[in-house]
Amino acid sequence: MPTYQVTLEKLTYGGEAMGRLQDGRAVFVPFGLPGETVRIQLTQEKQNFARGEILEILKSSPDRIEAKCKHFYSLLPSGEGLEMRAACGGCHYQNLPYEKQLLAKADILRDQLQRIGKIENPSVQPTVASPEQWNYRNHVQFHLTDDGKIGFINAKGNATLPIEECHLPESAIDAFRNDLQFESRMNLERVSLRSGADDDLMLILESETEETPELEIEADISIVHIYEDHPVVIAGNDSLTIQVLGKDFHVSAPSFFQVNTKMAEKMVQHLQTQLPITNQPITLLDLYCGVGLFSKFFADKYAKVIGIESSLSACEDFAINLDEFDNIELYEGAAEEILPALVGRIGNPTYMIADPPRAGIDKFALDAILQISPQVIAYVSCDPSTLARDAARLLKGGYILQHVTPFDLFPQTYHIESISIFTR
Repeated sequence: MPTYQVTLEKLTYGGEAMGRLQDGRAVFVPFGLPGETVRIQLTQEKQNFARGEILEILKSSPDRIEAKCKHFYSLLPSGEGLEMRAACGGCHYQNLPYEKQLLAKADILRDQLQRIGKIENPSVQPTVASPEQWNYRNHVQFHLTDDGKIGFINAKGNATLPIEECHLPESAIDAFRNDLQFESRMNLERVSLRSGADDDLMLILESETEETPELEIEADISIVHIYEDHPVVIAGNDSLTIQVLGKDFHVSAPSFFQVNTKMAEKMVQHLQTQLPITNQPITLLDLYCGVGLFSKFFADKYAKVIGIESSLSACEDFAINLDEFDNIELYEGAAEEILPALVGRIGNPTYMIADPPRAGIDKFALDAILQISPQVIAYVSCDPSTLARDAARLLKGGYILQHVTPFDLFPQTYHIESISIFTR
């Protein structure tokens, strides 16, 4: 198989470094760093670009550091030179100092807004650092190998790599992780561990069969089996309590919650400074509201809060978490179905928080947002490319992008959370 010598130019969204082949095509290489000269072989070839994997680092970046985890990418001496050890696909930047990770994420976010959103000179603020660079995740999903060992999908995406160490979960999860033993895959699709207040732990078993898995675990933890979104409690409780800025949040096994609790606090504080409190009655539209993380901090500030959420379990949690307030409306269903029905019915000047999944805001939901025409939109994004696409539509619809602030919820990985403020 032919090999190519490439100089890598920059980091791109997705955790790869980009260089150019001799024919001018961009080539994307995982685990490389800008400025490095590498020998690669191609793993994918398209007309306009290619992907490759590093066989040898000929000239190393002065920024390159030793990875903390043994499962991170590394090149090992072999009989014929160097050989890549099977690498976990969970981390992408362990070879880069943390302050450089923060700079890279702001640059990548700016690049996506310019290239995809066609936004000239977007005001991208410095990345807000995570207080914890390691052991920050309150929720970790594992896959199982065929013989029942827990692991992660490998960097090539074609197998489950059994793991002996991981430095991303909170300490309570990490301490318990080694106690997880399964006889085989047991028809389990995924196994998750979640931690809450006081290091409470929940084990979540997801399968494609209704049959409840049999387990022997000698520990005081909750165990929940989920089949087709229906949770069955095997032990303990069906929910955890997660504390954010002194407020308790009831979070059920199937419900989404931000995985970095300390960074969720920083995002709430940022929104509190960006969504002003005025003397006039304001309605807050909380789109993809989840269990009510943002609504709970604004419900006593505004005349009305309207939540929209498609997950039944998250809606049930939202109702519990905002039970103390009587100015709340909650709609269960897809944003693109509910928002058009609210056009012309909301009243009051409106602010909006939107926290969509990776796919961004649905086109029909965006059309309805432009009709509702909130004065301020705070767009919480976990994917710069779909943010850029939606930002372009909002700008075309009469909004101004004031600024974008990246938040590093996922140190050591390529993922970029951000909050963009649009004003009409």
